[in-house]
Amino acid sequence: QVQLVDSGGGLVQPGGSLRLSCAASGFTFSSYPMNWYRQAPGKQRELVARINDVGGTRTYVDSVKGRFTISRDNAKDTMYLQMNNLKPEDTAVYYCNVVIQSWYWGQGTQVTVSS
Repeated sequence: QVQLVDSGGGLVQPGGSLRLSCAASGFTFSSYPMNWYRQAPGKQRELVARINDVGGTRTYVDSVKGRFTISRDNAKDTMYLQMNNLKPEDTAVYYCNVVIQSWYWGQGTQVTVSS
């Protein structure tokens, strides 16, 4: 079955960096676009970044452009989100996502940006 395992979150000061990982299994990882979403307290879940199946096309929500980089290693069935210059408004639970007829989610990893 499809399984996504998010990791890499934590507490970081403003201006700091984190790298999130999403380990995938149960499907042909290299055949599907992958997404990172986030959900802050009291807010709707929003799409943060998307990468196509081979990694050549990447899109970002405006608020993270120039600070976040999505990438994937199809040999390791893993997706990443490098987050630099983090801001307090980036505080949220981050989820990886794939759509294969149904929507599948990782368990989420908490990112807290605070001094």
